[in-house]
Amino acid sequence: MSLAQLAGLLADPTRASFCTALLDGRAWTAGELARYAGVAPSTASEHLSRLIAGGLLAEERQGRHRYVRLADPAAAALIEDLAAFAEAASPGRTPRTLRESTRQSAEARARTCYDHLAGRLGVAVSDALHDRGLVADDAGLAVTEDGRAWLAGAGIELPVRPVRAGGRPLVRSCLDWTERRTHLGGVLGAALCRTALDRSWVERIGSGRALRVTSDGGRTLRELLGIDLDPAH
Repeated sequence: MSLAQLAGLLADPTRASFCTALLDGRAWTAGELARYAGVAPSTASEHLSRLIAGGLLAEERQGRHRYVRLADPAAAALIEDLAAFAEAASPGRTPRTLRESTRQSAEARARTCYDHLAGRLGVAVSDALHDRGLVADDAGLAVTEDGRAWLAGAGIELPVRPVRAGGRPLVRSCLDWTERRTHLGGVLGAALCRTALDRSWVERIGSGRALRVTSDGGRTLRELLGIDLDPAH
């Protein structure tokens, strides 16, 4: 696919909104995406077919239901990076409705970026890991030996063997579109997010990307990383 063809896929507001919605890392039905974007099911189906054919989305069917998700971490990184670029190019856009304002505020505090933590929470976790020498970028971003020991002690599993060439990196920087700084993605970022959700350190707010730090999560983050966040956020 050429750059022009890829840009054309995302040039339509409905297709772009589908892709940003799917940054929550979950599979959505065509009907759910249609309601989210405020379009007819037939319109949604047409747009989804184009995104699937273009390789940005993957499809699976269960009975009568058609589920779609972002094709892979590379597609998610592309959408998040483009969202960050768009926000930087036109900062301070006024939300159109109270609902949109509430959602944006919640996502800025804490959200998923495909399968890792983003927003102020994600940046705070990234800063804490760097400050404690658990992640270093002296010669390319990497998990240190102290970092692996800390992760093992916290019961967070990472691959023992090096990530194969061409595969998903163990850890990567991801530009956060609300904070204008980086949070951590890659295998490490996914493991941290999965642990936070599985252990109820955070919980999802509604059906979108926004997260809420729980009381237990706030206490655990302070103990493990020295992060002091309001549990209500």
